Amino acid sequence: MKTSVPIQLQQHWREITGVFLKLGALSYGGPAIMGMMQTELQEKRGWLSKEGFMEGLALVNMLPGAGATQLGIFLGFIRGGWWGGLLAGLCFVLPAFLIMFGLTWAYSRYGALPSMRGVFYGLTSIVVGIFSVAVWRLGKAAIRDRKQSIFALASALLLALTPVNLVPILLLAGALGIVFYGTRRWGVIATVLILIGYGIVHWSGMGSVTTTSNPSQAANLGGIAIFFFKVGAFSFGGGLSMLAFMQEQVVNQLHWLTQQQFLDGLALGQLTPGPILMVAAFVGYQKASLVGALAAALAIFLPSFVLMLAVLPVYEPIKRVVWMKAALKGISPAVIGMIAIAMIQMLPKTVVDWPSGILFITTIGLLYIRYSSPLPLMLAGGLIGWIINS
Repeated sequence: MKTSVPIQLQQHWREITGVFLKLGALSYGGPAIMGMMQTELQEKRGWLSKEGFMEGLALVNMLPGAGATQLGIFLGFIRGGWWGGLLAGLCFVLPAFLIMFGLTWAYSRYGALPSMRGVFYGLTSIVVGIFSVAVWRLGKAAIRDRKQSIFALASALLLALTPVNLVPILLLAGALGIVFYGTRRWGVIATVLILIGYGIVHWSGMGSVTTTSNPSQAANLGGIAIFFFKVGAFSFGGGLSMLAFMQEQVVNQLHWLTQQQFLDGLALGQLTPGPILMVAAFVGYQKASLVGALAAALAIFLPSFVLMLAVLPVYEPIKRVVWMKAALKGISPAVIGMIAIAMIQMLPKTVVDWPSGILFITTIGLLYIRYSSPLPLMLAGGLIGWIINS
């Protein structure tokens, strides 16, 4: 990766801006957004190889914060250096904030959700179809032998059937990658240390995120920013795990919202493209109007920007180290297993009847036969969903 900021930015800033504004305005589905990035930027535009994209997925899954936003920063960095990563991240989250703010304003003023569920009905089937094809293609690039197939299957089963979250699974996959593809002695030592460390963290409760339950924090704009910064900085597992923690705190501990208000916010989050964590703006708006929404949105995404933009300039030299290459051979298939589980868990909520099933299967067929831009498929899906439900 080159980091000559002026040259890269002058050459590619328009492309970075345009593609990430489009992705931020039209991408739905949490992990499925990553599949759309793979289709649009890796396959269609050729910004990087499949192996490079897998390395980006592995990196963002190892860090706390908003995974799709971090992947956008990674891809922007590939194309435009440090400033390209910053620009990509900002352009990706900006449309989501503007749309969420508009929906939240309408919700607060009229007390009802906008009638957009038909569009969302058609859109999600298309997005999950795009996601499925992306997982298949990335899996072929990440899984090269029988051992890597076992890594993918084991990580999927651990994530689906045990309480172990994705970070220790990825660390363990990296250590076992060193065992099988690097220096066995150091790989075994790393594996034992990871297992011991996980046991200590698990049984001591140090892995949990805690925050104050003082209701007076609700009236303090700084308190809103601090709370959402903690959520963004210390929550692993992507948007869903961060939303679960957010709900527990803002409803049961801080009493900022009622349960019904939070559920309404989640519904608006589902209607809003881009990162689902933009629900934070809904919460912030309920407490302090526009400035509260801004403070909450900035705070929850700030850790993702800080972490990625600090790590990426040194990532390339570290990646060249022999033991890191071996670790990535274990981590990359493990990431595929985890993403496959996320896709499987999304299907029952997406393919709910025969029209949505047809949209899902048609999308897979079209993308499998030929490389297509996801945008026309998404526009068609939204239109068909609106017609069916109108």
